[in-house]
Amino acid sequence: MTTANNQTMTQWSTEELSAQLSHWQGQYGDLNGGNLKLDLSRGKPGVEQVSLSNGLDGILQGNYIAEDGTDTRNYGGTRGIAEARALGAEIMGVPEANIMAAGNSSLSVMHLTLRTAMDLGLWGDGRLWSNAETVKLLAPVPGYDRHFTLSNHFGIELVPIPVTDSGPDMDAARAAVADSAVKGIWCVPKYSNPTGCTYSDDVVSQLAALPRDAAADDFVVLWDNAYAVHDLYEQGDTLTSIFEAAAAAGTVDHVVQFASTSKITHAGAGVAFLAASAKVLDALDKHLGVFSIGPDKVNQLRHVKFLNGRLSAHMADHAAIIRPKFELVEEIFSRELNGLGIATWTKPKGGYFVSLDVLPGLASKVIAMAKAVGLTLTPAGATFPKGDDPDDKNIRIAPTFGSLDEIHAAMDILTLCIKTASAEQVLGAR
Repeated sequence: MTTANNQTMTQWSTEELSAQLSHWQGQYGDLNGGNLKLDLSRGKPGVEQVSLSNGLDGILQGNYIAEDGTDTRNYGGTRGIAEARALGAEIMGVPEANIMAAGNSSLSVMHLTLRTAMDLGLWGDGRLWSNAETVKLLAPVPGYDRHFTLSNHFGIELVPIPVTDSGPDMDAARAAVADSAVKGIWCVPKYSNPTGCTYSDDVVSQLAALPRDAAADDFVVLWDNAYAVHDLYEQGDTLTSIFEAAAAAGTVDHVVQFASTSKITHAGAGVAFLAASAKVLDALDKHLGVFSIGPDKVNQLRHVKFLNGRLSAHMADHAAIIRPKFELVEEIFSRELNGLGIATWTKPKGGYFVSLDVLPGLASKVIAMAKAVGLTLTPAGATFPKGDDPDDKNIRIAPTFGSLDEIHAAMDILTLCIKTASAEQVLGAR
């Protein structure tokens, strides 16, 4: 920086800002010859992470028989083998009896849940979302784009509500559920995608009570605990059990939870889990049995053998790999952006993302500038329904997949783009 007076960018003189902008534009111009190809657009585990689970191969040593005598190579068992349900119970903090262990994708059981709620009924009675002229779900924003895509697939309208450091704005949520068309809420309660916040005890309790407060009697809390065991530090965040909170509130039939091993073992060959009340599990199982003869029980048994008694140690190995990447993002953001008044960002204790807010109106420009010199980021607006960030300011950073050198290069480019675009905006407004 050419200025050392601890002033924000808007406080700089025009001459000072123009000189600094010229310098940044020169640096940006020099990047065009770098032939870079960096991609921070998706929250994928890196090669080192997925390699941690290579021991899955051959772990069964020819023994495919589950504890209850089930031959896992054969048909059947739509709820998964008992050992896999026990693993899901460990990850999700829900009794084994309330767990379904499925195939490799939690998105598939989310799809099953929405499909059942829409047209088949989650409670074995006449309550179908499709009976309503309009179906809406609350979408805490910034949020998870896959939830938005899945909702859009079913023609469900998304109602954005703000996310705070403690979770969804519950005043906004309660106001929204006065509309009987609002049938549920999407939640990523621990290390939320992308902000990294963990819902407070009070917010969890209020969410558990929300089906009771809602005008719709078929309201469902969709609880995607994707990062349940994904702490970056030994002292990670603690999430209150929504299962216990719902039991206390009398709403257990209106909470469906999801998780998977996708970012624990092999991302494309994991085990997904769904947790719900006995009534809802029966409804889901009934309809799941129409299009499936059962999940990959061999893979479930592999996971049980591999993770049994060592889940915490395995996740600590993951953390040791990705923690330096998150810390590098924080280091470069702090060095390059602190005090300028042009950006804010989260510092999560776990999960897979950092949420970055730039000046309103600049996210699209910054992402385009980065793309032009070889850095691919999540598209602007992706963390909002229909890709519409009304302030055009949020950028999701996914630092897990790249190497430390790649993350360093990417953050240098990104911060340069932010400073350049911000200086241009500030000067343009004078």
